[in-house]
Amino acid sequence: MLVKLSSSALKQTRWYEYAVRFVLGGCATVLAGVIGSHFGTSVGGLFLALPAIFCASATLIESHERHAKEKAGLSGRRRGQKAAALDAAGAALGSIGLAGFAAVFYATVGTSIALGFIAALTVWASASVTAWWLRRKLRIVSHHHRTAHSPSAEGSRFVKP
Repeated sequence: MLVKLSSSALKQTRWYEYAVRFVLGGCATVLAGVIGSHFGTSVGGLFLALPAIFCASATLIESHERHAKEKAGLSGRRRGQKAAALDAAGAALGSIGLAGFAAVFYATVGTSIALGFIAALTVWASASVTAWWLRRKLRIVSHHHRTAHSPSAEGSRFVKP
């Protein structure tokens, strides 16, 4: 599976779904600001680093997938849940890159803001892609391991010459 950009997804999203994402993201940012002003910028920064629109995105993805299956006359509940779970896995992998970005930017910003940003951006991209690639490779290895040792796979060896 290749990672690609799909403009058709933009056409499927209604204006109010963008509004929900914008409002929830804004509320999360304001909340982080309030927490930061009360408990200090270090604590507020931790809350700002949370994926502000993740909950809205996950529910919208689940809803879109479920509706697409229901249009075809099938129950889309499970498919919607799986699509949202896949989005959550992607968010977790992106968070690994975000942690790398923060660490590198913190370490290099004193020297040069521009170079610190470029270095942090490079680490973010490298870490995120590497995490995605490792997850994919480990999933494939795990899938092959389960398939090779499953009772149905062993039974099929005896049936086929």
